[in-house]
Amino acid sequence: MEAKGELSVVIIGAGPRGTSVLERLLARIGAHGAPRRVAIHLVDPCEPGPGSVWRTGQSRHYLMNTQSFFPTLVPDRGVDAPALAGASFDDWRDAQRANPSPRLSAADRDELATLASTDFPSRPLYGRYLQWTFEQLLAATPDAVTVTVHPTLALRVVGQAPAAGFAVVLADGTELAAAVVVLALGHLPSRLGAGQQRLADAAAANGLAYFPPAVPADVDWAAVPAGETVLVRGMGLNFFDVVGQLTEARGGRFEATGGRPGESLAYVPSGREPLIVAASRRGAPYRAKATLAGYYPASVRLRFLGEDAAAAIRERGGAAGFDHDVWPLLHRDAVWAYYDTLARVRPEAVRDGFLAGLDAALRLGDADWSRAVDGLVAAGIDEADRLDLPSLARPFAGTTFDSRAGLDAAVLSHLCADAAGSAAGEDDPVKMAIGALNAGRAVVKSLVADGGITEESWLGELRGWFEGFVEGLASGPPALRVEQLAALVRAGVVHFVGPDPVFTVRDGLFSAESPWVRDTPWTARCLVEALAPANRVADGESELLRRLFEDGLARPRLMLAAEDEAVVTSGLDVTTPPYRPRGASGDPVDGLYVLGLQLSSVQWGTAIAAQAGAEHRSGYRTLLDADAIAKDILG
Repeated sequence: MEAKGELSVVIIGAGPRGTSVLERLLARIGAHGAPRRVAIHLVDPCEPGPGSVWRTGQSRHYLMNTQSFFPTLVPDRGVDAPALAGASFDDWRDAQRANPSPRLSAADRDELATLASTDFPSRPLYGRYLQWTFEQLLAATPDAVTVTVHPTLALRVVGQAPAAGFAVVLADGTELAAAVVVLALGHLPSRLGAGQQRLADAAAANGLAYFPPAVPADVDWAAVPAGETVLVRGMGLNFFDVVGQLTEARGGRFEATGGRPGESLAYVPSGREPLIVAASRRGAPYRAKATLAGYYPASVRLRFLGEDAAAAIRERGGAAGFDHDVWPLLHRDAVWAYYDTLARVRPEAVRDGFLAGLDAALRLGDADWSRAVDGLVAAGIDEADRLDLPSLARPFAGTTFDSRAGLDAAVLSHLCADAAGSAAGEDDPVKMAIGALNAGRAVVKSLVADGGITEESWLGELRGWFEGFVEGLASGPPALRVEQLAALVRAGVVHFVGPDPVFTVRDGLFSAESPWVRDTPWTARCLVEALAPANRVADGESELLRRLFEDGLARPRLMLAAEDEAVVTSGLDVTTPPYRPRGASGDPVDGLYVLGLQLSSVQWGTAIAAQAGAEHRSGYRTLLDADAIAKDILG
């Protein structure tokens, strides 16, 4: 039971989001005091701080896709209660290099010895930072607060009589009385999609090995057979994790050749690799990140979709459409970034007066600017140097290949060009166009979180086409991963299926083929889904969420698509910040809060960490949300 005169707070999920709520509660109590004692309970079967995704014991071949200078768990702006303890990851990295903690493993110390601010850390090292931050928070806990960790699952949140709080039922039999409960659930198990389930059922019937979508660190990669063909579906971030576990983690190694970007590595097999055959709708992996000194290119400035333009759109009260009101501005920014960079690094490729004409054309109204730009480009830029945004995302669209070998050669050439662009950094026009899209995405995230576009536009436009488009361009892996993939293709370890692949089980084997490749289908006894579990609350297999729905304490959010069709979205139905779930009746549930992935129906891009020294409000939005929850809890 809750002690008399004590405020009991239960945080379900002690990964980064739950730890952020703890940090904000402690910081606010430290800065402003507490009207009574506060008992904070964190419930998570995984270690507090790292949680499941960032566990410290996972393979060091798993890399973050942000550089050391990027992430932070403690706020450096936007809040009125400064952090009691902790630091950004980069500050922690610096401090640990000079004075390493006894908690660091030998592998941690080895990595830190060479890890620069612009390098991409391993996930277990980031987990060590999260572990350290949690420990620093415990050491700085004010006298009026107790913090208790429960290393188990929460199975149910039971609402008591009005204003009587909750009972939180744990898997170990404990029942916690709470005035307040925070759901910081992170990644949850999810049911397979219909197509995935058909493949899983056919695999079971035919004695095949089917690896469903999963957090890579949860998979037993030793169960993937060596020396056999293995189909891998998906070429996003998880794909590079899969490839790393089936090659370098099995004893293969990459050797420097001294060649140019894209040809700088050679792969020496261990003999324990499978033959990896990769497939995705676009037919190519995510593009690599450019080599930059910051998260956004210093040479790129948003001239059209800046914060002032977003504010003007926001003032329409959610009546704007992404395609009509937002994309034309961001499209202009990408066009300018590309040709401005081209003119700077290759002035001979741009006719005299082109940039001045382009600037004027981009400032025309929505009905005229695109046509004017097309005319200028046709007259002033050779065809090979023109920007084609759709082809950046789908480089092989409309191309037919006569053989598997021809496709592999085309993908290898694409990988080499992408690696060269990443190495050029600020001097690559394509990467700077992508940099503009990435910077614009930060503005769009804030606009969406503030309710700036219609539900129909959210579903059919932002999530319908733009999300996949920009993710494949701007959310890619470190350039090293593309260099390695190119080496694996040259070594004959990795092959490709082609765009728009079709997967079936035929004659007792998995089969994969592309309508764009005139060759026999690939067949295998093993298929790996290189995807994370679907982040859809309605399809989850979490007992906690299921009970919340059954008890009427939460519900998925519905949105109206075209022709007023009601669509069940991926996240919970919540209020404005501080986010509280709406129960079965539609009313907010007092004392219950939500933070993180389950906000995916009111926020876009909920998984990325907060950014240290963020240029845009969306970069530290998760910390603002945690602060709003803490402020509301403490009254």
